Formats: sequence, C-alpha cells, structure tokens
Amino acid sequence: MPSYNRKFDLTIQDVDLIEEALRARGRELSSTRLALSEENPAHLDAIRVVEQDQRANEELLGRLHDQKIFYRPRKAIYVGG
Repeated sequence: MPSYNRKFDLTIQDVDLIEEALRARGRELSSTRLALSEENPAHLDAIRVVEQDQRANEELLGRLHDQKIFYRPRKAIYVGG
C-alpha cells in the first residue's frame, strides 16, 4: 500500500499560484450558484453540490492562510492595520 508524501517543496510563487487558482475556482462556483434558481426544483441538488464545493474551497484557502507566517518586527513596536 503506498504512503503519502508529507513533505512538499513549494515556493512562495507556487503557493500564490495555488491560492489564485482557488480564488478563480471560487468565482466560477459563485457564478454557477447565481445562475441556478432556487425556485426550480431540478436545481436544488445542483445548488447543494455547488455550495458544498464552495465551502470546501474556502476551507482550503483558510488552511493555506493559517499556515503563513506574516512579518512582524521583533524589536520595534508593532502597529497593525
């Protein structure tokens, strides 16, 4: 049985490209969702699938975001915003 590779050698540019692709997919799912009507019973199953895909896409973007280490000066006072 094969095992999973737990070490990835991705550059910052690779992660940026992945995030941009996920955002583009999110826009595509959003436009698909807007095209489907809740009043049409035939669309209800498709709407559920699209919304599940949207949720999974956003959760993955969130996990990528949570793994980033943002710059924060160590010696100076940090003023956010």
